[in-house]
Amino acid sequence: VQLQASGGGLVETGGSLRLSCVVSRRTFSSQFIGWFRQVPGQEREFLAAIRWNDGRSSYGSSLEDRFTISRDNAKNTVYLQMNNLKPEDTALYYCAAQTIPHGNYDRRGHGTQVTVSS
Repeated sequence: VQLQASGGGLVETGGSLRLSCVVSRRTFSSQFIGWFRQVPGQEREFLAAIRWNDGRSSYGSSLEDRFTISRDNAKNTVYLQMNNLKPEDTALYYCAAQTIPHGNYDRRGHGTQVTVSS
């Protein structure tokens, strides 16, 4: 499975972006697709994940309800809507997929850079 993230860019504090993750194929119906971000020198941070078959979603604890994950099964695409962006949201954002049920997110794409100016 291959994943391609897009939609990043430069935005001012308080602005919004919607990231897209196109997945080449859904390996299994209960597969979760997750969004993560990483800043150089820091551990990756889990942001959100969603399951293909029923849309069940979960979120990381630090987002303060500013981010929303959604999916379009017809397009094999998962979105991350990000609102009220802050400079500390600046990072490389990428999506990743489970390759086996209940497994880790061990297949990831290259990511898209988000930079929030103050």
